[in-house]
Parts: sequence; C-alpha cells; structure tokens
Amino acid sequence: MRQLQFLVFFLLYFLHPSLSSSSFQSQSLRYKLHRRSPHRRHHAFHLKPLYLSDLQRQHWIRSTIKRNLANSDNYHPTCHQSTSEAFEMPIGSGAYTGIGQYFVRVRVGTPAKPFLLVADTGSDLTWVKCRRHHSNGIKEKKYSGGARVFKPEQSSSWSPIGCSTDLCKKTLPFALATCPVPDSPCVYDYGYSDGSRAKGIFANESATITLSSGNKTKLHGLVVGCTTNSSGLSFGSSDGVLGLGYSTTSFASLASSIFGGLFSYCLVDHLAPRNLSSLLTFGPTIFTSLVLSTPHITPLILDSRLSPFYSVSVKYISVDNETLDIPSKVWDINSGGGTILDSGTSLTVLADPAYKVVVSALSRKLAGLPQVKMDPFDYCYNWTSIKAKPEVHIPKLVLHFEGAARLEPPSKSYIIDVANGVKCIGITSAPWPGTSTIGNILQQEHVWEFDIRKKQLRFEHSKCQQH
Repeated sequence: MRQLQFLVFFLLYFLHPSLSSSSFQSQSLRYKLHRRSPHRRHHAFHLKPLYLSDLQRQHWIRSTIKRNLANSDNYHPTCHQSTSEAFEMPIGSGAYTGIGQYFVRVRVGTPAKPFLLVADTGSDLTWVKCRRHHSNGIKEKKYSGGARVFKPEQSSSWSPIGCSTDLCKKTLPFALATCPVPDSPCVYDYGYSDGSRAKGIFANESATITLSSGNKTKLHGLVVGCTTNSSGLSFGSSDGVLGLGYSTTSFASLASSIFGGLFSYCLVDHLAPRNLSSLLTFGPTIFTSLVLSTPHITPLILDSRLSPFYSVSVKYISVDNETLDIPSKVWDINSGGGTILDSGTSLTVLADPAYKVVVSALSRKLAGLPQVKMDPFDYCYNWTSIKAKPEVHIPKLVLHFEGAARLEPPSKSYIIDVANGVKCIGITSAPWPGTSTIGNILQQEHVWEFDIRKKQLRFEHSKCQQH
C-alpha cells in the first residue's frame, strides 16, 4: 500500500488528555506491515498447524459469542474528543513461524522498549511477556525461549490496577476474583481460541508512537497485561498480543477514539516476500483524506453480543455471477449465525450450510482437473494440468454485503497454494449453528477501514505496498 501522505498542517487548539507532546501538527502516524512468509515450496509444511489453530479459534469464537448472548450487561466503548491526526504502526507476518498471524512492533513503557505483538482484532487484551520484582525481593523466573520481556519496575509509567476496583471486578476481560487485600493487583487468566493461555496482572501503561512528521508522543491510559506465564503456539515467536478488538479496554478502542474514531490495515499477499511491508493505521486514511478511489461501504455491526469481534451483514455469495442458495439464517446473528472479520484467523470459515454450497459450486467449475488428497481440505487439485485443460476456468467468488458492497477477492485468496503444483479450495467449515469468519487470507490485498463512530466498514482493493 502506498504510504499515505496527508497535506493538512495546522496547530491543534487542544491536546487530548491521553497524548503528550511539546507541539502537534495535523499529521499521520503509520505502522509498517511486513508479510514475512516462507518460500512457496515450504508453505504446505505449515498448513496443518495453521488449520488446527484456526479450528480451535472457531471453538473459542463460538463460546465467546454464546457467553455474550447470555449476558446483556456488556460494556460499550465510547469515543472521546479526537484530534485530526493519524498514526501507523509497522506490522510483519508471522507466517514464517507457521502461525499465520501478523506481528506489530510496539514501544511500551517509560523509557519505551520495543515488543513484537500479535495483531488480533478478536482480542480485547493487550499484553507483553513480563518479569516482575515482588515486594519481598523475589524475582520471577526468566521467560523461556529467549523472548524480550517487560520489566515493570523499570518503567515510570507503570501503574498496577487494584483487584478491588470496579475496572477489575466488572470490566477487564478474564479478570479473576482473587483479591487477598484491596491493593493487590488485578489478576487475569486469558484463554485464546487456539488453546493458548496468558496469565498475569493488569496495569495502566503508555505506548510511544511516532507521527508522520517524525515527532514522538505518548499514548497514555492503555490497559496492558504483564504476562508472567503463557503457553501455546501463537506466542512462541512473539512478545505478546496487541488487542484490536471492540471493547472498552482494547488498544484499538483507545487509539481510534483519539485519532478520528478510525483504524485500518492492509494485508499483503500471504505468500509475498518476507520483507514486503504494509501498514496498520489509526486515524484518517486514503478514504477520509485523499479520496483517490470510491470504497465499498457496508454497516459495521458493533454488537455487544459479538464483542470483541467486528461483524458485517452478508446478503449472499455468488460464484461466476450465480447467486448461491444459502439459507438466510446463516448470515443472521439472531438465528444463530452471523459473520465476523478476524485478523487472527487465517483461513475463511463458513458455517456448514454455507460451506457445503460454496465449495460445491467452486468444485463444479474445477471438475476437469485431477483431484489429489491434501488434508485438511476437501477439494485439492493437480494444478500443473490446468494448461492442458483450456475448458477449465478459475471461478469468480464474490461476497455481497449489506449496502451493495462487494468483496471480490483474487482467486489466490480462496484457491490457495498448499504445495508445489497443488492448489486447494482454501475454505473450511464451522458447525451449525455458528458464526462464519472472514480470515486474513481472504482479506489480503485490500485496505480495510473500521469507522467506529459511523459504524461503517470501508474497503477497497490494494496491493498494500509502500512506495
């Protein structure tokens, strides 16, 4: 994606209480996204663990939504008065580690220290691997694996959240009831979709961000977890998680509330060269400033029953301009369905009634190719034979959203490379009733802008490369 340059330069009349700097001008702050991926011939080696991780994540998504449906007292994020600025963060793909997620580099604490965090729109907790000094002088064991660790006693902006506070007792995700004395820290035990876990304490902290002008400033008021014990594949190559979900306490909610109520990202090809960069942006983007193209616009469903996930309303799916006969209840949250966009899921997952219809329609178009067995997919093909099969064409898959928005992904996003000369229909199924998930592979090569204030999702095709 081209690096966005915004030409509005004027002094702010006020400073948001969550920001500190000697002076500000209207500018952008950007984070680069790097899709660091294995070579194509190695891609299949990572396929099975990626699929299993996605499968476990779907179980977690289902249980989270089920819990929310039974609890109508969820809190909702609020938008504060904001600046006209924007900032971006560098993100790199974790595909080379086999986990199929994207990493973002974030500077935490005072003085700021860099950490590589998993960018997760399905998580409301931001945390870093951590080693604390206790009041009795005992130091916790060193984190295994050689990961960078955050040391709270070395940060002047670190402020633990007490276990007796309303924030701990009513709002913070996965906070435990443990409270030996009122000033004891708020403890969490956070379980993720892929079976990973993170245990630690909550605190208020700051992050250092760099504006497009090069000026640095502090983003205060972040709820950050100090994780002293974690397990799971997702965290083997990262230093923690950047919570981009919809909640009162996520990084995305705080940052977007300050920077225009917006955040966006653009994911490069999941098999792109390792050093190819892209961006995660908070604040105005190409859609809200330069307006170089007309984006697709659809309502963004910010429903506490789906929190911390971002949901959209799918109207129907077509293959080669033929509307598929999928029951409408599959797309209706009130009927046990619904659809979310999730940067933490790699493959697109459709509730079983939709999955059967979609893969059947796609496979019929590819019937002239010899099939091969390649777990975990149902339909895989010897792609080297396609040149000798002129009658076979790659079918066009389109997702039609509420408001006439259409997602027309490149064929490589749903007929994916899994081995040399082998491609598969890269869509998996979820039990019904259940939620469908648009994963990051289907989202690739598009800009996705989440407008929290207007409750809109805007997207447009892009190569996601900087120039």
